[in-house]
Amino acid sequence: MPDQAHVTSSEAIEFFRATLLTYAAKMRPLLEDACDEVFRTREWLQNDRRLHWEGQLRRRARTLEEAQQALFSARLSNLRDARASEHMAVERAKRGFVEAEEKLKLVKRWAREFDQRAQVLVKELEHVRSLLANEIPKAAVHLAQIVRRIEAYAGVAKPSSAIAGPASDPGAAPVKEEI
Repeated sequence: MPDQAHVTSSEAIEFFRATLLTYAAKMRPLLEDACDEVFRTREWLQNDRRLHWEGQLRRRARTLEEAQQALFSARLSNLRDARASEHMAVERAKRGFVEAEEKLKLVKRWAREFDQRAQVLVKELEHVRSLLANEIPKAAVHLAQIVRRIEAYAGVAKPSSAIAGPASDPGAAPVKEEI
C-alpha cells in the first residue's frame, strides 16, 4: 500500500462546490415563494373567504326576512291572496341562506384543517431553509478548504494565480516557490 495519495487535480471538488452554491442560490427564492404562498392561502381562508361568506350570510338573512315579511303581508291582506311568487321568493331566499351557511362552515373547517395539515409541511420548509442558510455555506467553506489542502498537497497552483503571476505584473517582486 502506498504511503502517498496521488492527487493531481481538485477541479471536481471545486465544480461540486460551485454547483452547490448555485443550487442554494436558486432554491432560496423558491422556498421563500412556497412559504409566502402558504401564508397567503391561510390569510385568504381565514380573512377574505370567511369575511365574504359572513357578509353573504347577513345579506341573505335579510333577503329571507324580507321575503317572509312579503309573504306574511300577502297572507294578512284581505285584498290579495298569497301568490306563488312570494312562496317561491321565500324558498329561493331559504336556499340562498342555507348555501351561505354551508359555505361559511366549509371555509371555517378548511381554515382549521389547513393549519393542521400545512403546519407539518411548513416545518419541513423551514428546516430546508435553515439548511440552505446555515449548512450549505459551511459546506462550501469546508470544500474550499479541502481544495486548498489538495492543491497544497499536490503542489498545484490555482489557475487564476498562474495567470496573474509575476509575468503579468512587471513591477512585482519575484515570487519564491516553496518545495
